[in-house]
Amino acid sequence: MSHLPAVTLNNGVAIPQVGFGVFQIPDAETQATVSTALEIGYRSIDTAAVYGNETGVGRAVAASGLLRDELFVTTKLWITDLGRTSARDALHASLDRLALDRVDLYLIHWPAPATDAYLEAWQGLEELYAEGLTRAIGVSNFLPEHLDRVVALGGTVPAVNQIELHPALRNRETAAAGAAHGVATEAWSPLAQGGALLAEAPVVAAARAHGVTPAQVVLRWHLQQGHIVIPKSATPSRIAANLDVFGFELTAAESAAIDALDRDGRIGPHPATFHG
Repeated sequence: MSHLPAVTLNNGVAIPQVGFGVFQIPDAETQATVSTALEIGYRSIDTAAVYGNETGVGRAVAASGLLRDELFVTTKLWITDLGRTSARDALHASLDRLALDRVDLYLIHWPAPATDAYLEAWQGLEELYAEGLTRAIGVSNFLPEHLDRVVALGGTVPAVNQIELHPALRNRETAAAGAAHGVATEAWSPLAQGGALLAEAPVVAAARAHGVTPAQVVLRWHLQQGHIVIPKSATPSRIAANLDVFGFELTAAESAAIDALDRDGRIGPHPATFHG
């Protein structure tokens, strides 16, 4: 992973700043798609139990010929498994599907805050972390109040909060809350969806100025803000382009113009009300 910039998490574990997401990729296509990503140079793969494609990810990892320590694999605990014992069972099931003896990052996928089950689940994740079944533990889609409650337990501070974040939804309060606790911010759907963001004038102008694609501009915007990103594509040329974002730098003016696109443009569920 030495050729990719990395973010060092609060427990000293390093995660590549650009990873490959597999959300909505059918399991039957996942092995081939992840194999392409690994051949191109990705070394971080982000999946989840609910995606239904952990088996395909595991097959790609096994077929890659790469050493286990060269790869960073993330998976996630689904809402129906929020609990101390159920979290343990769920991770073991994920490990079986991935054909791995550990993952590198295990996340609570959503807080589902109608109950406090995510707090019990967090204590289960701490046990799994202590046993070496995951090298780091974190959360996903946690709002500041959810993150505060986990930290208030007085145990392990989450290493990562994976949230919807892109120029149309900068999610500043959540990112700031994470930074205050030493929690790294990882952006899912970093390019938003539907292409509208990539057609915005500041993005297009920066792409022309640097001779890159609009998607590369947005990913570069993330990297310059310190975000971890997990872009997803099934198209080999785009998979490659999404990793080729280190040969240019946005100016302060270009970054500010992209910052100004923030409009609470959420495309996914709201963490305060989503319960699966």
